[in-house]
Amino acid sequence: MSPEEPRTATLDDATEAAEREFARGWGLVATDLDGTVIPRERPVSARTLAAFAACERAGIPVVPVTGRPPRWVTPLAEEAGLRGQVVCANGAVVFDLDAGEVVRQHAIPVEVLREVAARLRPAMPGIGFALEAVVGFRREAAYATRFDGGLEQRVAPFEELLLDAPPVVKVLAKCPGTLSDEMVAIAAREMEDLVNVTHSNAADSLIEIMAAGVSKASTLAEVAGDRGVGAAGVVAFGDMPNDLEMLRWAGRSYAMADGHPAAREAADAVAPDCGDDGVAQVLERLLSRR
Repeated sequence: MSPEEPRTATLDDATEAAEREFARGWGLVATDLDGTVIPRERPVSARTLAAFAACERAGIPVVPVTGRPPRWVTPLAEEAGLRGQVVCANGAVVFDLDAGEVVRQHAIPVEVLREVAARLRPAMPGIGFALEAVVGFRREAAYATRFDGGLEQRVAPFEELLLDAPPVVKVLAKCPGTLSDEMVAIAAREMEDLVNVTHSNAADSLIEIMAAGVSKASTLAEVAGDRGVGAAGVVAFGDMPNDLEMLRWAGRSYAMADGHPAAREAADAVAPDCGDDGVAQVLERLLSRR
């Protein structure tokens, strides 16, 4: 195969049969973005864009389901030619690209925010918090930002971040020297059912905290239901722990081959690497089997 030829995975008999059965009645594509259709430091590929467009022409909407806040989604959606609704902030927000506005949000009560900080500080010394709202974010000085520097509404001690704050949809927490997997394990132990905790980068020291019961899956179910599509008609793609609930919920799901081991375990099947257009390869097959 020459370097110019697109790679295409070979399938085992069980996967082939499952895809043929699923393709008879699927109605929606739900896909994570970073590490799933966006390779590191590269744009969305032409092959992936073509696969998305082919789905839309076939009447099968593509719904991005991401940990990104709305302000990080809009430019990418324009590049990818996506329209309609995007599930943002791991299910805490639904943003309508056409209307340019938030149409659904799941906020964390202020008393829960205080309890999160009170429980995690002794368990993870040195931890710093940022509060994400649909209109922007606020952070403690201990939370060092890499992407939104200068865009903070406020940099202050935690209690001051809560003053006059808009509804908080997601808490970000960093603890330098403690990897994300370990942080999630500690947070889950300390907070039990108080909130939903996950992460989207195993190599970082960062966790993401949403309201109890809020995940990519819970909000995707709402968005799909508005379109008359149930779990059985959804194909989902993801690569990280913040995709686990979605991968388990969807009627057919794929984790990226270069994704987190927990994602591969949760999914029905494994798609080729993000850099090899794994999502596009699967969508091309499903479209050909309708």
